[in-house]
Amino acid sequence: MQIDQDYRDVLQTLSEGSVHRRFDPYLDIDWDSPEFAVDPEDPRWILPDCDPLGAHPWYKALPEEKKIAIGRWRTANITKVGLQFESVLIRGMMQYAMRLPNGSPEFRYCLHEMTEECNHIQMFQEMVNRTGADVPGMRRHYRFTSQYWHLGAHLPIIFFIGILAGEEPIDHFQKSVIHDGAARPPALLRTMEIHIAEEARHISFAHRFLHEHVSRQTKAGRAVTSIAYPLIMRWLAGAIMAPPREMAKEFGIPRKVIREAFWSRPHSQRILRDYFGDVRMLAEQLGLMNPVAKRVWRMCHIDGPASRYRGEPHRPAQQAA
Repeated sequence: MQIDQDYRDVLQTLSEGSVHRRFDPYLDIDWDSPEFAVDPEDPRWILPDCDPLGAHPWYKALPEEKKIAIGRWRTANITKVGLQFESVLIRGMMQYAMRLPNGSPEFRYCLHEMTEECNHIQMFQEMVNRTGADVPGMRRHYRFTSQYWHLGAHLPIIFFIGILAGEEPIDHFQKSVIHDGAARPPALLRTMEIHIAEEARHISFAHRFLHEHVSRQTKAGRAVTSIAYPLIMRWLAGAIMAPPREMAKEFGIPRKVIREAFWSRPHSQRILRDYFGDVRMLAEQLGLMNPVAKRVWRMCHIDGPASRYRGEPHRPAQQAA
């Protein structure tokens, strides 16, 4: 595939950013310092309103000690899900990179990103270990099938849509936690800050990759992509953000509460829609918001206004809690 100069320049900028602005999970986080000590009974583990369960009246009515225990477990589990997803990303991106021709600028950037994702996996697992919560991560059927997701790299456009479907909800959630303004455990905040900083490059690449590759699709190919796009987004949103059954069993959370929080309650539905403002913007830019695709977005309950710019804050759901 012929790569135009503008795309080469973007890849060069992103690659240089990975060289000059990077983090190490054991150099940039002083895990053993008193400041980053993890206290299982710290009230700062209580879930914020930007978490679908944290905003639910059932959770808010619990005694503080139970809110702390659930919040710590839920936070550790989302972190575990993040590292599980990034392992899929690495496997798929490696398969993609190994098929690239000599001289491809995508090769260098992909290897930089995989290096950073390996660091994120180490960082997230260290955070999980220090919480003391023995969490499984994704729900069982997702954990089973995820060992095959990387095979999607043989369809690069679909695979990179999947990358965004996993990256955007976690990125949006972490930014919302930080913008919430409430005190959080310092070790947790530091891992989020590092992840957000480097994930900005990864999301930028995925956006630009899709711009470059979707523009080369046939009309029929773009039609298929326009339908697959929202379906993948909605499917992976469930894999990333909805908790496994183990959490409900561990804490005696009623099924009705889980069902309402993920995603039948109006407040939760707004949170879900807000995850995808940036990818709706991207779909419009790529010409993938045709009438049929718009209906699929609505059927998946992830339709809504597109972001005006990437990273635009979406706070209506938090304000309406």
